[in-house]
Amino acid sequence: MNEPANSSVRWFLIFWLFVLSAVAFLDRINISIAGSSIASEFGLSKVRLGWVFSAFLVGYALFQTLGGWLADRLGPRRVLTLGVLWWGLFTALTATVSNRLTGALVLFIAIRFLLGAGEAIIYPASNQFVARWIPSKERGVANGVIFAGVGVGAGVTPPLITFLLIHYGWRLSFWISAGIGLLVGVVWYAISRDTPEGHPRVSAAELASIQAGRTFGPATGVEQKELVSWTTILKSKEVWAITFSYFCYGYVAWIFLGWFYIYLKEVRRLDLKSSATHTSLLFLAMAACAPLGGVLSDQLAREYGERVGRCGVAVVALSFTSILLLLGSRAASAELASAVLAGGAGALYFSQSSFWSVTAEIAGASAGTVSGFMNMGAQLGGAVTVAVTPLIAGWFGWSASFYVAAGLAAAGAVAWLAVDPSAKLAPSQRETSS
Repeated sequence: MNEPANSSVRWFLIFWLFVLSAVAFLDRINISIAGSSIASEFGLSKVRLGWVFSAFLVGYALFQTLGGWLADRLGPRRVLTLGVLWWGLFTALTATVSNRLTGALVLFIAIRFLLGAGEAIIYPASNQFVARWIPSKERGVANGVIFAGVGVGAGVTPPLITFLLIHYGWRLSFWISAGIGLLVGVVWYAISRDTPEGHPRVSAAELASIQAGRTFGPATGVEQKELVSWTTILKSKEVWAITFSYFCYGYVAWIFLGWFYIYLKEVRRLDLKSSATHTSLLFLAMAACAPLGGVLSDQLAREYGERVGRCGVAVVALSFTSILLLLGSRAASAELASAVLAGGAGALYFSQSSFWSVTAEIAGASAGTVSGFMNMGAQLGGAVTVAVTPLIAGWFGWSASFYVAAGLAAAGAVAWLAVDPSAKLAPSQRETSS
């Protein structure tokens, strides 16, 4: 087969990472939609249902860094494939839990924990792919496209799962989710390669463009094996500032991902179908704003430098998130609240590419490990919110839950002021020689 004169293989693979991202959120959000039915069938309170939600996030958080470490060493192709197959298996196992088991709650928690462990590899491995395949000037839009999959997957899930739940029951929805995941994982393995140098469809022109714009690899003199030590990572104020900000981000995101559907149904008194529709609109706002934030971030970074393009976009977007959370929680009607809170979710995801672009830029060959550490912060934030949100809502009302989220969004914006995107985490001379 002749080599194409000028290929765009990197963007086709970025699109497939978008698909993997969407499927990942289908497999994790389905239980939020089916949660009321599962709670009713198994006699679970909202607090105990929150434990099931949190189990996923604890597993997801604890295995983020390991997932990134594996992607740095084994490559994103194999690691992502194994991860997708793993989470397809445990999505299917969720549907097998019987309501006749006395320990069903414990089994749900164990399955969701292991599902989270499998899904932990998706974004650290994707960021390692971005570091290997995408020039610096394109990383904002590349990450924006990948994370648009979050909004699309989460947006498609409510109507799909609601339809299946109403007509066929919640168990079939999990079997279908699992089957979709297994299919896209097999396709990813067939079409992807760990590096552009190893892909037969990458043209010489595309390869030259990639090599000229990345911070490691054959054209830079910095080899893939030159990984950054944990001592260097943990001494970086940039890593800690971004991780703290992403903790705040994760707390806010899981207000939407974990509880928004139930909030609309039980607090705003919308029926099942209306709740699914309004939840889908919120997630579609995420899908639209993630790539838009990436495009703007890349453009501002080219024109004014990465501190403005990456940090500035994150500061402004998270600040708007805080304001819209406050306003949406006080809206009189369910429709207005949904619209304003959808704007808050969109603003949140407008900042998404900044986190992943900066970690890929400063970490180079260790992008998987560093972004996995950062994403662990987000998932710990998510685990906190799915557990404490029903408690805060029960004690102080649902508005208080959104006030707490607004405060954390503002704190996440402030943390970005401490980030210098030019502060590379270079391996020491001893590490390089070894």
